[in-house]
Amino acid sequence: MSIETVQRVLLVEDERTIRDAVAAYLEREGFWVTAVADGQAALDAAARKPFDLVVLDLNLPKVSGEEVCRVIRDTSDVPIIMLTAKGAEEERVRGFEMGADDYLVKPFSPRELVARVRALLRRAHADSDPQRARIEHEGLVIDLPSHKVNLDGRELDLTASEYKLLVTLSRYPGRVYPRMELVEKVLGYDFEGYERAVDSHVKNLRAKLDDDPREPRFIHTVTGVGYRFETRRGTGEATGS
Repeated sequence: MSIETVQRVLLVEDERTIRDAVAAYLEREGFWVTAVADGQAALDAAARKPFDLVVLDLNLPKVSGEEVCRVIRDTSDVPIIMLTAKGAEEERVRGFEMGADDYLVKPFSPRELVARVRALLRRAHADSDPQRARIEHEGLVIDLPSHKVNLDGRELDLTASEYKLLVTLSRYPGRVYPRMELVEKVLGYDFEGYERAVDSHVKNLRAKLDDDPREPRFIHTVTGVGYRFETRRGTGEATGS
């Protein structure tokens, strides 16, 4: 395999034993790994070259993991997996609100980390329905081949999970999606607390769509169940290539 086709992972972890073990495991699985020990080194590495995915510890010297996540999110929608020793649900949700796509609590299995890395990369790059080229609803245009989203003529900057969530909801307007179904379709697996993660992704997506949850233009909350996509004029259309 040439270096151009290898997927690049930025690993940010200050504990050397964890950093060396995770790096070795990812490299054995075929990833090209850049491993750094503090937040400033992470920002420097991200500025020098693009990565396909970031594995980011929260508790870092020099620059915190939270700040690293915010800075990266300002310029990139690269998938981010956060690592932390904090197991509280509130911490997990806060990570998603900062823009993380996944969250893994220490201690963790390297095999599980690799599985989540692969799942995130698949969601970031795969076209789930190549037969449809565009989804259009009342000023919202989703171009599936390019993964670009425009609203009223302006391009939206969505994370990989926000994009997948929007595509999933808008593909079948009027259908109610329970939170756990969205967990499976968007996040890819079942994990305690991830229903709250869906709520966080919906909150972030609504903000980017300028969608007021009290008078929604697109995403409607179904109390006690989940969410549905529906425009004020009813369903829109999906077009082929």
